Amino acid sequence: MKFLLLIYGNQEKWDSFPAESWPEAIAKQEAFNAKYRETGELLGSYGLADAANARLVRRKDGAPAVTDGPYLETKEYMASFWLLDCESERRAHEIAADMPWADTAPTEVWPILHDSAADL
Repeated sequence: MKFLLLIYGNQEKWDSFPAESWPEAIAKQEAFNAKYRETGELLGSYGLADAANARLVRRKDGAPAVTDGPYLETKEYMASFWLLDCESERRAHEIAADMPWADTAPTEVWPILHDSAADL
């Protein structure tokens, strides 16, 4: 079964994190990623740029119409996501609870209902 793990953040949260703490934080996250890549359960992990770098794309007259975005109604935005392939929802919860920040920030776990792999 495949699952998407999501964490959220905001600029205030990132700015409050001491700059000297980032290398250790990144090392912890990379150790988590390596652990689950080795088990074959982590298919990919992706950190997103700040929301200020996101764009909204629509189609207008058959061509892309790109505007600044997203226009969020909340201060938080998706910061990172992980794609898992594991035996059960329970296992996905165990992996999410092993996230380095699980004691201070929640991780959303979303079952993936439809899989249309790009590499087929």
